Amino acid sequence: MSFKATLARHPGYTVLITCGVFATLLFLARGPAYTTTVNALAPSKYARSLAQTLNEEELRYQKVLHDREALVRKWGPTADLVQAFPPRDDFYTLWDFFIPAFQCPHHVERVGTMGDGGKWVCGLERIARQKECVIYSFGINGESSFEAELLQRAPGCQVWGYDFSVKSFGPEIERNTSLRERAHFYPWALGPSNNHGPGSNPPVYTLPTLMDINGHNFIDILKVDIEGAEFASLDKFLEFFGMGHPHSPAGPALPIGQMQIEIHARGGTGHDEFAPFKKWWERLEAAGLRPFWAEPNLVYVNLVRGVRPDLAEYSFMNARGRHALVSEDFH
Repeated sequence: MSFKATLARHPGYTVLITCGVFATLLFLARGPAYTTTVNALAPSKYARSLAQTLNEEELRYQKVLHDREALVRKWGPTADLVQAFPPRDDFYTLWDFFIPAFQCPHHVERVGTMGDGGKWVCGLERIARQKECVIYSFGINGESSFEAELLQRAPGCQVWGYDFSVKSFGPEIERNTSLRERAHFYPWALGPSNNHGPGSNPPVYTLPTLMDINGHNFIDILKVDIEGAEFASLDKFLEFFGMGHPHSPAGPALPIGQMQIEIHARGGTGHDEFAPFKKWWERLEAAGLRPFWAEPNLVYVNLVRGVRPDLAEYSFMNARGRHALVSEDFH
């Protein structure tokens, strides 16, 4: 029996099919079922403007600062009574007070080798679109997978590397002619004051001095791994831009986009105790730097068994100024 004859003989089929077709068209017109559910929720960070996202993240971060003070009161009750790495009973370490609570509003990804040497970077896709960008790397130690991948993925970038303990970048750059053309190495040290006269071994430069020598007024990516010298060096960097005290009026925006740093909270740095470390960290925060990633250096703990975990990798973004990570129209 033909389909037409079937409809004529069983008119109920006609009604059923008509209803089915109508329901299908209505469903397609409304789109996927999940759309209504998603739209009923608060907009995601990708649906909001960059300024709105940064503002909301800052509000969340301010809550973390409040929670930090509560934790100090719990284990202190003042900062000078808190132990950075308590030997027993107190269930915390220094790093529990300084968590990476600020979410980068862009893609966050691991750049460089897995394990020691690689770093977590915010918004590399935005930096890579710039015609020019500047990378500073302090502490090479014969391994340059981080710097090499940045150069490969961001053709407008150049890197300036400094390390007095080696003679060049690592093989990842030195064996690649195209990358080596955009890489500039100097066997110098980063420090809180300049000491590069005759007989200085090694020559020491402040970060503002190096920027002046190189003709730079902004650093897109700053990597610092200088075995404890980061505390005094960055203190002077902040002071140079009027940001030497957590409660001082905000000066001009710090001229960096983000910073990847290994922090050495160990003896000899002056910051192996909680109170001076907290003061130093708060200087970074007062300058607009917000931590978005952290990981302890467990390689160090594994190699020197029984030591406290006083080395940690942190990634900060600068939430102020006008640069690729905070400006909608920056390119």
